[in-house]
Formats: sequence, structure tokens, C-alpha cells
Amino acid sequence: MSTIIRVAARGEGVAADGRHAAFAAPGDTLTDTGEIVPGPHHAVPPCRHFPECGGCQLQHLDEMAQAGFIVDRIASALDAQGLSAPIRPAILSPPRTRRRASLHAEARGGRVLLGFAAEKSHAIVDLRECHILAPELFALVAPLRVLLQRLSLRGRGDVHLTLADQGVDVLLTGVRPDGLAAADAIGAFCGRHGVARLSVDDGLGPETRWEPEPVTITLGGLPVPLPPHAFLQATGEGEAALVAAVFEAIGPARTTADLFAGLGTFALALPGRVYAAEGARDATLALKAAADGRQRPVYVEHRDLFRRPLTAAELDRFDSVVIDPPRAGAREQATALAACKAHAIAYVSCNPSSFARDAKTLCDADWRIDWVQPVGQFRWSTHVELAARLVRQSG
Repeated sequence: MSTIIRVAARGEGVAADGRHAAFAAPGDTLTDTGEIVPGPHHAVPPCRHFPECGGCQLQHLDEMAQAGFIVDRIASALDAQGLSAPIRPAILSPPRTRRRASLHAEARGGRVLLGFAAEKSHAIVDLRECHILAPELFALVAPLRVLLQRLSLRGRGDVHLTLADQGVDVLLTGVRPDGLAAADAIGAFCGRHGVARLSVDDGLGPETRWEPEPVTITLGGLPVPLPPHAFLQATGEGEAALVAAVFEAIGPARTTADLFAGLGTFALALPGRVYAAEGARDATLALKAAADGRQRPVYVEHRDLFRRPLTAAELDRFDSVVIDPPRAGAREQATALAACKAHAIAYVSCNPSSFARDAKTLCDADWRIDWVQPVGQFRWSTHVELAARLVRQSG
């Protein structure tokens, strides 16, 4: 007999004697025969599709264990780089708040399967319930099956859903809805279900087929034009937690550089004057339109920060820096940040390992991690996000 003491990166429980057990929670008992005896943090999974569906890996954990898992992932990543920092309690997004999702679709046996891929498989779990999607998104799942069948889905495709200000934004791939019948089916579907926009991408980029009014997403109190399938923080609650952490990290800065700015999640909420750099052209144009339209002091530049990171001299012009790179992190940009004169850096990350690697570069150059705020936007998932404040050792 051995007690489960933690949850490993892929969601399996780890016992005190080193054994791993799938779907075990901290406090469970693992018998000599491998049986799991539930403990105080073992929850009953709410969804019929768990554990087959790959959308969730941790529905067997209660809220305390989920929060602990997120903190442990960050602490382990820092420890691997020889770092440590004060880590705050994790902020978890509630169930049914995911406002963007990518589902897979497949025509099989005269019907359409629509859902997430099964865990460690390309098979599609045909969703009949979902405890992570916002109700507005899940309400479209059944009608979308019918629509995809009418549009003659062949083989596999994807359905990208985003909850915008005007309703749900839908992007379809894997279909070629040509002809009057297809146009009528799309129009009827969108009108009946209050869809904000429907676009189709046949490999040449999104083509809008329905958009009664321009689709926007409100960021920093401003409506920002929303490109189809644009990156957006997964939940409104998660976005608010990250924005609050960034705001705290930089303080009342007069000038801030927002790197990998996206649509302006942080740039439009920051005080003072803001320089925003973003590599995606559609996001750059959307942010510029929103800022210019309301005369916000945000200067937007289309710039690939992987190929052309800001230099230390360029960064020296700013009081503070916000950086929110993709999962790979920002190795080259971190090197320049380490040499700059900014008084504080707010680092937002969706990958504790790449964050720790970049933080190591900074800490080796006389910076320190003041604190880390874990955020669990992807409830019941092993996906971890965070915001951290870095300052000079002498600061």
C-alpha cells in the first residue's frame, strides 16, 4: 500500500513508492495490486465522456488538487532551471466558461461526428455533453452536425468556435459549400441560431459567408475587430486574472512595451503610452484600428519578434515590458530583455518550461522573479498558464 503524493505532468498520480497510476488523486491509496482507493481529493468526474475525451485529463481531481497541480507544475519547471520564487495560489476558471475551442468533424456511416479528439488518439469523441465549453458554444454542436451533413463534409474537417461580442463566430474547414443550396443552408443555420459570423477556409484563408454586423471582442473596454480564428484568452475569467497580474507587475508605468501583443489584451488595458509589437498581420491591423478609433496612446508595429526581437537599446526607452510569447517562449527576446534598463517585466506564459528557461536567462543577468501568479484557464486540463513579475536584484 502506498499513498498518492502528487500528480505528474501528464495527469497520472505518483505514489510515495514511485509507482504511477492513471486517474489517481493526491491522498488516494494505491494497493499492492494496483487498485486505487479514493481519498479526500478524489472527485467523481461530471462528464460521461471522461476519460475517453482528450478535452479533459483531470476531472478526477477536486478543486484543491487541481490548483495544487498547477502550482506544482510551475515549481517543478523553475526547480529544473535552479530557480525558485514565491508562487501564489492558482486562479481556476469555473466550468462551462471556455469561450473558444477547436472541434474535429468527420463524416462516417451517413452521419457526422463532432467533438474533441480522444485522449492519445485521432478518433473523435462525438460530444453529447461538455462541462468546459460556454453554453453558447455547446448549443451549436448538434446544429453544426446537421449543417456539416448538408454541406457534404468529406473525410475530416475542423470547426473553430469563438464567443464574440455579437455571438458565436464559426470557422469551418474541410468543406466546400458551393452553390445556392449551400448558401441557403448556411443562411438558415446562422439566422436560426444567432450566429455572429460564419467563415469557410478551404486552404486559401477564411472566406466570410455570413456576418450581419462587424464582429468584435471587447478588450480593455474597447471593441476590437475580431479576425476569424484569432487568438483569444480561453476564458473571460482567465483573461481578467492575467490582466490584473500584469497591471500589478508593471505598476503606474508611463511607457510600456507589449511584446507578442495579439489583439491587445494587455496593450489596451495598460496605463500610459504603449508600444505594441505583434507578428500576425490581421491581429496587428485589428489592434491598430481599435486604438486609433478611440485615440488610445498605443503605437502598433507589425514585427516578427522571433526573427527581429527588440534590442536592449530599443527596450531601454520603456519603463516596463509585458511579454506574452507562444508556447516555445522567446529565447532571443529574453536575452535582450536581460540587458535592458526597464524597471519591471511582466512575463505571461502558457508553458512553465519555456518560461523557466527564459527566466533563467534574466536571473543570470541580475534579475529576480518577484512572484508568480498561476492561472488555470483550461479547467481539468494539464495545460498551465501564469503571469510573473521580474525586477532587478538591486531594485
